[in-house]
Amino acid sequence: MTELDKQQLGRTLWAIADQLRGAMNADDFRDDMLSFLFLRYLSDNYEQAAKKELKRDYPVLAEGDDSSALAVWYRDNQADAASFDRQMRRKLHYVIKPDYLWGTIVQKAKTRDGQLLNTLVQGFKYIEEESFQSNFQGMFSEVNLSSDKLGRTYNERNQALCAIITEIARGTAQFSTTTDTLGDAYEYLIGQFAAGSGRKAGEFGT
Repeated sequence: MTELDKQQLGRTLWAIADQLRGAMNADDFRDDMLSFLFLRYLSDNYEQAAKKELKRDYPVLAEGDDSSALAVWYRDNQADAASFDRQMRRKLHYVIKPDYLWGTIVQKAKTRDGQLLNTLVQGFKYIEEESFQSNFQGMFSEVNLSSDKLGRTYNERNQALCAIITEIARGTAQFSTTTDTLGDAYEYLIGQFAAGSGRKAGEFGT
């Protein structure tokens, strides 16, 4: 990714944040948005490794299908899923269940699935406690998906998350999520959120 692409990614993410955070302050929305970006990174990394592992058995989706190809494989190969998970855990050191992959989450957001919020809560909990060989408790501790700032009722919060995730997916579709790219995005957003709240970027970085 070129320096220009990195800057464009940062501007795209900030535009989404500025458009969608509504009544949320910069600190709260920053935590949510960065968590979604990290979930996308973990999912992309996992699916790329799974594609190498499955080779010709990896599903090929129709053009324009935003579904997770790996989720399709799990659905069609339930008898082999446990063995595949063990293999991935040995090689990649973590597993993400198909319900919690970024592609699945995006599909739920686009279709306004009423269980998106619950799925995200369960997914973050799974990643923290069960996904990795070592415990990642607290990885998503700053995310409060039950905050009234997202909405007063479950349905309002769920609809807000549908809009946020749909826009993040649309805005970032053309960008890869390598560790370097993700780090650049984090750095850019931290600086922008810090400027918006009158704080120094270092305070956010810490």
